Amino acid sequence: MPVSAAFIRKLDRVPPELRDVLIGVIEEIERQREESVTKSEFNELKEIVKQLAEAQRKTEERINELAEAQRVTEERVGRLEAAVEKLVEAQRDTEERVKELAEAQRRTEERVRELAEAQRVTEERVGRLEATVEKLVEAQRDIEKKVKELAEAQKKTEQRLNELAEAQKKTEETLRKLIRDHSTTREQLGGLAHTVGYILEDRAYASLPGLLVQEGVHVDEIKRDFVEVSPGRYEEINILGRGTKDGKPIWILGECKTQLKKKDVDSFLKKIPRLEHLFPGEKILVAATYQTSPQVREYLKHKGIKLYFSYQFRL
Repeated sequence: MPVSAAFIRKLDRVPPELRDVLIGVIEEIERQREESVTKSEFNELKEIVKQLAEAQRKTEERINELAEAQRVTEERVGRLEAAVEKLVEAQRDTEERVKELAEAQRRTEERVRELAEAQRVTEERVGRLEATVEKLVEAQRDIEKKVKELAEAQKKTEQRLNELAEAQKKTEETLRKLIRDHSTTREQLGGLAHTVGYILEDRAYASLPGLLVQEGVHVDEIKRDFVEVSPGRYEEINILGRGTKDGKPIWILGECKTQLKKKDVDSFLKKIPRLEHLFPGEKILVAATYQTSPQVREYLKHKGIKLYFSYQFRL
């Protein structure tokens, strides 16, 4: 039986393993036909070929479906490969992150241990603080009690202060009166002191000329006076006189105090240089007093000042 070109084209679309079977069957049919094929056998053969053609059609449909499925599968595989690649990269990132997290976890655990130790220390300190606070609370109660006592004492103190203030007012008034009386007394005593001092000076003026004769000094004049040592500035001189000694002029300068002290002597000696331009030349320095100490007597002698007591003067 001759094979048509259309049949050959159909065979090309059959899978190789099935195509070989079909060719083998056709060759067998051709061989048997050549040997003598009956009509019934030929009809059977036609039926077989028909069935084979139907099977071939279904096979082609299945192949098309498989090809489409293969294409879809390849697309999915492509997408899966891309996804897998991303997953691999993500896995690498995840592993790196896991390492970082593991290190962070290690540090966290170390920190937790440190915090646990710090917490333990803190709890110990809190325990001590609680004990201290309890003592402070007790001390606060004591302080509040003492404050109440002090407040009560303060009230009494304020009352006492008010009483003292009133007494102080009376005392101040009395003191002011005493001060006024004392001022009056001082004025009177001052006047009396001046009077006593002037009496001493007056007696000295009357007696010194006779006493100084014993020193070889002849007094021409003796008095108390204020002298101008510089423009507008005056110095008081208790004893101021002039005379002669051995025929030469001599000045008599002296200090007169009811109770002569060393400071009076020093003040008098400081005055002498300021008077030099007014009373140049030889001078005799004298002092008159009612009384003075032995030390002052020696000091006067050392400074070359002639000392006279009131009992040496005429009444």
